[in-house]
Amino acid sequence: MFRDLLQKNRSYRRFDEEVRISEEQLREWVGLTRFCASARNAQPLKYVAVWDAGECEVVFETLAWAGYLTDWDGPEKGERPSAYLVQVLDTRISENCLCDDGIQIQTILLAAVEKGYGGCVIKSFKNEKLRAVLGLPDFLKINYVIALGKPCEKVVIEDMRDNGFKYWRDAEQVHHVPKRKAEELWVRREEL
Repeated sequence: MFRDLLQKNRSYRRFDEEVRISEEQLREWVGLTRFCASARNAQPLKYVAVWDAGECEVVFETLAWAGYLTDWDGPEKGERPSAYLVQVLDTRISENCLCDDGIQIQTILLAAVEKGYGGCVIKSFKNEKLRAVLGLPDFLKINYVIALGKPCEKVVIEDMRDNGFKYWRDAEQVHHVPKRKAEELWVRREEL
């Protein structure tokens, strides 16, 4: 059921690093994005895939993890992602991807979850260092890094209370994610 797939699609930050993701699997997930809607149908987004363990370690060093967890520097060795997809904007095609980035990332993550994997979208990275690591030309602008792997943490969705939107971890390292109730997502025009 689609709802179940959506609920399993959490921002996972700890993985079983020994469970590798192949180039073929990454190609399959990226290939699905060609079926996504694209603003102006420009399709300016591309992906750099990293699945080699050594290269994954170098990419990991360019990332920042879980800003709200101020006492956590990110996953330890053995719990790090086993692959990355780096979403880039090809500025030769367009200077702006408009809404394409999120649509494509969601598609990739849902495909990963369907196969028993999970991921985390990362916007906090050392841009110039990551560009150098990947050997990117100037016309490719990094938008996001999608960290991927076999999740090895429990993530719980709970109702948001008092606008407390920050995620947190309990003593057992269960990751709690507050979400607004469905009725809070509606704007009732008669009440405006």
